[in-house]
Amino acid sequence: MSTKLQRVAQLARQAPQAVLTNLSHHIDVTWLWMAFQRTRKDGATGVDGQNADQYEADLGSNLASLLERARSGTYRAPPVRRVHIPKGDGKSTRPIGIPTFEDKVLQRAVVMVLEAVYEQDFMDCSYGFRPGRSAHQALEVFWQQMTKMGGGWVLEVDIKGYFDTIEHGHLREMLGRRVNDGVLTRLIGKWLNAGVMEDGALSHPDTGTPQGGVVSPLLANVYLHEVLDKWFAKEVLPRLKGRAFLVRYADDFVIGFAREEDARRVWGVLAKRFGRYGLTLHPEKTRLVPFKPRFAKGKDDRPAPGSFDLLGFTHYWGLSRKGSWCIKRKTAKGRLKRACKKIAEWCRKAMHLPVAEQHRTLTKKLNGHCEYYGITGNSHALTDFREAVRRTWKHWLGRRSNEGMTWERFGQLEKVFRLPAARVVHSMMQPNAARP
Repeated sequence: MSTKLQRVAQLARQAPQAVLTNLSHHIDVTWLWMAFQRTRKDGATGVDGQNADQYEADLGSNLASLLERARSGTYRAPPVRRVHIPKGDGKSTRPIGIPTFEDKVLQRAVVMVLEAVYEQDFMDCSYGFRPGRSAHQALEVFWQQMTKMGGGWVLEVDIKGYFDTIEHGHLREMLGRRVNDGVLTRLIGKWLNAGVMEDGALSHPDTGTPQGGVVSPLLANVYLHEVLDKWFAKEVLPRLKGRAFLVRYADDFVIGFAREEDARRVWGVLAKRFGRYGLTLHPEKTRLVPFKPRFAKGKDDRPAPGSFDLLGFTHYWGLSRKGSWCIKRKTAKGRLKRACKKIAEWCRKAMHLPVAEQHRTLTKKLNGHCEYYGITGNSHALTDFREAVRRTWKHWLGRRSNEGMTWERFGQLEKVFRLPAARVVHSMMQPNAARP
């Protein structure tokens, strides 16, 4: 498998401008088996209700049948089952499409081929849903780039309903510039047109690729690679007077500028650029932020340090322990509020479970929170979250009896079932900016 993937990647790397037409022959039963191994087994079921265990019960036969149908063109992509999950603001929801398990396996097999090709094309500014790349790397790059500038201007951009507004025609055209394999393009076309099942009603949107599908993140990256990344690198940067950089994680991105005039010029053309491809910028959430430290106190002519949210963190300038200005980050208020709300909901539903079982689950949730938000400089927000979990747990344990739960009793319980301490998992550099 590794050799096959390396072959595909080498072919794409050696011919960066070529259209690749013979890729699907790499997909055989062994390839599908590897795709099955890489497919999440505990996810929600699709419209057919089949789970991973049921599919695995006759795995060899199922994969052989899947391969034959995919190659012959008789495979029928089932509609995705749509559910809605809360967004980070806690006020709105995000639609998620859940494919059937077999569809996930086939999508994973196709993604493995396309990923080997497009990883040779994608730019360094892109971090979302790519092998070996993470949100923490994107955060680190922003930190380093903006620190080198000593502050500047940040264009914070929000695309309205990005995954739901990707135009199929443009997407097919973009894919065709690099991949024109009949089997692969036919399968992608079927997934784009499979439809959405929600509350028993089937619909076929003309645009979009459902979030939740295995192939959707890759297709979304291909779209913004053409619409944004290449355009910014080849057409925007050469025309700017000062330094600038782009950091993108899927559809969540910011552009940093050293000069305000450059930032305003790009802001002025960005909506038109995106509009050509059917995308709309959110007028209220897209904004230009003056992101500079106060170099001297008492000077009114300098802009106050701004702040903005990126990938669940609020970024702002603050003083280090040595008295130097540096970029700091803390858990965004919306994310912290949502995390606390989820803990409260779980404690309410699980209030009658054994205390040991509750403790195990809450420990996993706390550790999971720290795995993402546990970065250098965010210890206060991590401690606040842990304390919120403690208070919530105490509250719902007290609802189990008429006696309630005093802090003294809870302290005795904590001697046996103590929640893990808040901890920094990701040690990130904290380069200093100019002294005040």
